[in-house]
Amino acid sequence: MTHKFDVNNRNKLDSPKRRQMLPVNKVVTEIGLKETDQVADIGCGIGYFSIPFATVTKSSGLVYALDVEAQMLEVIDQKIAEESLSNIRTVLTEEYDFKLEEESVSYAFMCTVLHEVVDKNRFINEGKRILTEGGKLAIVEWVKCESDWGPSIGHRLDSLDAQQILLDCGFKDISKVKLNEHFYILKATK
Repeated sequence: MTHKFDVNNRNKLDSPKRRQMLPVNKVVTEIGLKETDQVADIGCGIGYFSIPFATVTKSSGLVYALDVEAQMLEVIDQKIAEESLSNIRTVLTEEYDFKLEEESVSYAFMCTVLHEVVDKNRFINEGKRILTEGGKLAIVEWVKCESDWGPSIGHRLDSLDAQQILLDCGFKDISKVKLNEHFYILKATK
């Protein structure tokens, strides 16, 4: 059984505790996003990473903020207007249909989303579909341990299991970075 994030708890997605546990700048540095990247923030929530990605990519790149919840995208649309960002687009998706053209992005990013998905291979393959050849994928997930924050240990995805999914879906150059005691990052190439 998977754990689905309750959209009514969206205020938790930008709390001081989350900013401490999941430092945006450290993640952006670790994944190596470039100014020219066309990036899909898959399961973007309230734009915790989408907005900083738009700052990194500036006018050379483009950020697609993808989510299945319209309420999340409304929050991002408001931030886009407030910050006058011209290089970010919100896209209402379905779980296994990201609504983007094939090979339309150079970078796909998923933060604490994969553990919520029932058919993880199908989900990853949809991410692969939208990636250009040689495109990069980064996955941030909870370390599989007991914690007073985040999903229970039974709902977390072990990094070895996530790596196997990437291998099964044909990704290469898979590497793991331990972000901190709470999160790991997997990086891979199509």
